[in-house]
Amino acid sequence: MSQISANPYINFQGQARKALEFYHDALGGELTLMAADPAGPPKEAGPEDPIMHGMLSSDGLRIMGSDGHPDYPPTVGDNVAIALSGTDHDRLSLAFDKLSAEGQVKQPLKTESWGDSFGYFVDKFGINWMVNINSEGNQ
Repeated sequence: MSQISANPYINFQGQARKALEFYHDALGGELTLMAADPAGPPKEAGPEDPIMHGMLSSDGLRIMGSDGHPDYPPTVGDNVAIALSGTDHDRLSLAFDKLSAEGQVKQPLKTESWGDSFGYFVDKFGINWMVNINSEGNQ
């Protein structure tokens, strides 16, 4: 049986490193910070790199976030999403379709540079969702 996880994904508006390091100090665990790489898949973030994706994992807790994207500045209440992820492509694709019905798809599911299928939308209740379907090599 496949598993699906749900956790918060936060747009820290340029402060992802600072925020995630703060949470890491308070909660412990493992912190991963990735930066975009125009030449290919994301890379480990250097000290001055903007954070494309960060993740803190600690004892079952997972907080993910990024510096956001300048083309999509968040508004209050729009800077947090529920992130669904897992390996069951059929189940997560169906969830994407059902949850986005009567909402607004901001990016349809498509294969991204990191190899996973990814898409996001706002549901009919105004809640932001991100769906990431792990490819075989990214589990």
